[in-house]
Amino acid sequence: QLQLVESGGGLAQPGGSLRLSCAASGANLEHYFIGWFRQAPGKEREGVSYIDFADGRTNYEDSVKGRFTISRDNAETTTFLQMDSLKPEDTAVYYCRAFKDREDYWGPGTQVTVSS
Repeated sequence: QLQLVESGGGLAQPGGSLRLSCAASGANLEHYFIGWFRQAPGKEREGVSYIDFADGRTNYEDSVKGRFTISRDNAETTTFLQMDSLKPEDTAVYYCRAFKDREDYWGPGTQVTVSS
């Protein structure tokens, strides 16, 4: 069974950068969509970005376009989310999700805090 673990969260200043990683084990990600989601206190979980592992196509939520970049490694086991020009409103727990057909897996999340 596929398992996901996020890492790379932490504290960043406004305008700073963080790089999140989502490491997969138990299966190859080749046929999955991998998405990054976030949930801020008191708000619903929202999609940030996703990548089709098969062909590398990507998609971004409007508020992060031009600031965040999703990518994958050639070993097809890790997905990255490069976050630049961070804003306080980016503060949230960030989750990695792998899904295809009826399969749906989530990681436990990693906290990102943007504050001066």
